[in-house]
Amino acid sequence: MFIFQAYAADKNTPTSGGFEMLIILGVFAVVFYLMIYRPQAKRIKERKILMSSMLKGDEVLTSGGLVGKITRISKNNDCILIELNKNNEVIIKKDFVTAVLPKGTIKSL
Repeated sequence: MFIFQAYAADKNTPTSGGFEMLIILGVFAVVFYLMIYRPQAKRIKERKILMSSMLKGDEVLTSGGLVGKITRISKNNDCILIELNKNNEVIIKKDFVTAVLPKGTIKSL
């Protein structure tokens, strides 16, 4: 007798129509947009601007930690030639450039 009472549901309990679930999903969508999508889209946009603004003579920092001056930019395969010093030059892809440094950075090192 007690078991039936424990599992029995009250007939007068209100059932939700799912509107609360839509509100929760909407809040999660807004949080996802503000915390994940928007900052990532901003980083991608800044990266594209950096890649397109590199010119011959710019001093750059690569993801491998190399600092050098751009001596040649290849348009067809996205490679650049970086002069590390007067005797060493390296060919890398543009994607590996992390920052364009201010003029005179190499001489100050």
